[in-house]
Amino acid sequence: MSHNSFGTLFRVTTWGESHGPAIGCVIDGTPPLLALSEDDIQPWLDRRRPGTSRFVTQRQETDQVRILSGTYEGQTTGTPISLMIENVDPRSKDYSAIAETFRPGHADYTYHSKYGIRDPRGGGRASARETACRVAAGAVARKVLGPSVTIRGALRQIGVHGVSDDDWDWDAVGDNMFHCPDPAMALVWESYLDDIRKAGSSVGAVVEVHASGVPAGWGAPVYGKLDGDLAAGMMSINAVKGVEIGAGFAAARLRGEDAADEMLPGNDGPGFSDNHNGGVLGGISSGQDIVVRFVVKATSSILIPRRSVDTSGAATEVVTKGRHDPCVGIRAVPVGEAMMACILADHMLRHRAQMG
Repeated sequence: MSHNSFGTLFRVTTWGESHGPAIGCVIDGTPPLLALSEDDIQPWLDRRRPGTSRFVTQRQETDQVRILSGTYEGQTTGTPISLMIENVDPRSKDYSAIAETFRPGHADYTYHSKYGIRDPRGGGRASARETACRVAAGAVARKVLGPSVTIRGALRQIGVHGVSDDDWDWDAVGDNMFHCPDPAMALVWESYLDDIRKAGSSVGAVVEVHASGVPAGWGAPVYGKLDGDLAAGMMSINAVKGVEIGAGFAAARLRGEDAADEMLPGNDGPGFSDNHNGGVLGGISSGQDIVVRFVVKATSSILIPRRSVDTSGAATEVVTKGRHDPCVGIRAVPVGEAMMACILADHMLRHRAQMG
């Protein structure tokens, strides 16, 4: 299976399956002499870790990361950094009933069609378990970016209930189990998701990620666009079905004079009247906050019977037992942050390589 890597100069390759002995990643291109230890990576993994509330999968993984290579005496050496996370709580027997059945809405059928074989245990390589590797790589990317770039994400919407801009408070994100920027909406989500969970169903979500402190100039015209790479990176996250930059699809409702983001003189470069373009113009960062949103669909691993077929083509019904997230979007917030960090680190190094 190819295509398990992304990035040009900051390049990440992930490996492992949901129910294998371990998962991990190899990061190539990290500059030398950056302070890096497992303690720098672990807090980000803890934000994504399963089993932290009743609204995420109850799989009890500690997600303890080990650095296997690429550092010496607490500093990066410039050689490939290999990270490993052991799988300690797989329950493969939960998937024995669907080993010969395709779950609708999952990658079971497409993997089987492409490779002629699939790992049914937790979805194998197609599992959201793989995203822990991205979060670990994102921690290294933040080290590359340095303290001047701040990346933060939040959950904007769960199902039919969304947070308005007027009620958005970044300080509230860390105070609830949903990464929600509106304490009142977090209470609505709690009741809403309890009903979804008890019904044996699931629901989708919208994640929003901001990066501030990115200088003007990162990215390249036409085929090296920063927003193009951001869109591709977010789209590669499991269950993501749409990506927006800035105003996104809402830009269709804006007139030209509103969408233009007027430029104003400033002491440290120009200012802008608004940020409908999400901090990227012509594929190159403008110095404004970079704003990306993506939608995560509802998982099809539910207890409500769904029609499908088995590997012989015969009709069947599927009920997916096991430990699943009623809303996978909750744990997608740190994943979106990590992808933002990795892509920005790559573009920072690419900019430096070209421009000095």
